[in-house]
Amino acid sequence: MSQGVRTRPEGSARALSEAYDTALLDLDGVVYAGGSAIAHAVESLATARDGGMHLAYVTNNALRTPDAVADHLTELGIPAAADDVITSAQAVARLISEQVPQGARVLVIGGEGLRVALRERGLEPVESADDDPAAVVQGFGGPDLPWGRFAEASYAVARGVPWFASNTDLTIPSGRGIAPGNGAAVEVVRIATGAEPQVAGKPLPPMHRETILRTGAERPLVVGDRLDTDIEGAFNGEVDSLLVLTGVTDGAQLLAAPPRHRPTFVDRDLRGLLTGQPDVEEADGGFRCGGWTASADGERLRLEGDGDSLDGLRALCAAAWTSAGDGSCTLDGEKALARLGM
Repeated sequence: MSQGVRTRPEGSARALSEAYDTALLDLDGVVYAGGSAIAHAVESLATARDGGMHLAYVTNNALRTPDAVADHLTELGIPAAADDVITSAQAVARLISEQVPQGARVLVIGGEGLRVALRERGLEPVESADDDPAAVVQGFGGPDLPWGRFAEASYAVARGVPWFASNTDLTIPSGRGIAPGNGAAVEVVRIATGAEPQVAGKPLPPMHRETILRTGAERPLVVGDRLDTDIEGAFNGEVDSLLVLTGVTDGAQLLAAPPRHRPTFVDRDLRGLLTGQPDVEEADGGFRCGGWTASADGERLRLEGDGDSLDGLRALCAAAWTSAGDGSCTLDGEKALARLGM
């Protein structure tokens, strides 16, 4: 299933949980936020699972182990085992293991999730640049990671030791707001050394490969809230995607999305797994979904009709993306989105 240059959302007469065998679910902003389950997530995932859909939880956060993530999900009422969790730590550990000898030492700048993943691949985590590491790996280490850890990485990387990063997300959500993510920490070492790491996490292919190897998915559906990681990762993996509006992406960002950031489906939350998705059809010089018709009018997007606001957003996406082609839409959609309360 290749997304190519998607110009409009595509419908699905069947419930997505029936049309796809595996949901590759992002966590923050999709399943939970600030440690608590997002509205409708628990019951929606239970219904999808009971109907036969395999649920896999895919996270760029390399700090926690799969066991810890599974325990958290189970506490929220979403039964999960460690085998249901795929992390960027696992993806980067596999990437390293393909380039260094079995049993090689790897300097770890990060948390327990990285150490567990490296041991799983037969590699030895070490703590100092003086331990003769064959590679350096950086992953999110939490807010208490000492500044000196970046110096250790810099010493080794400056000597030519291969450098890897679990992911390069610049920010990470927290209960108090947006905090610096692993990408910000990677920038510290990049500035100090002038080097570039090999990166494994979403949206890059090593992460998608890891999810497919671990789940055996044949018809996967990526479910996420971020265009630049979840949806772009699906685009790079040539699989379909569902964007849920429970996280960081708003209507304006969605309308402006370039092809690699355009989801196959859009829904409010994880209840979208349990329903069919409406078609968006060409009509009257624009695009119709439900009771709404959207079109490009001069320098702005125009929206007429009424009904479910989500159908209006789907129609607007079709008009915006068709107008933009293989670029980003620059048409003014502010008034159209305001009609939808977005």
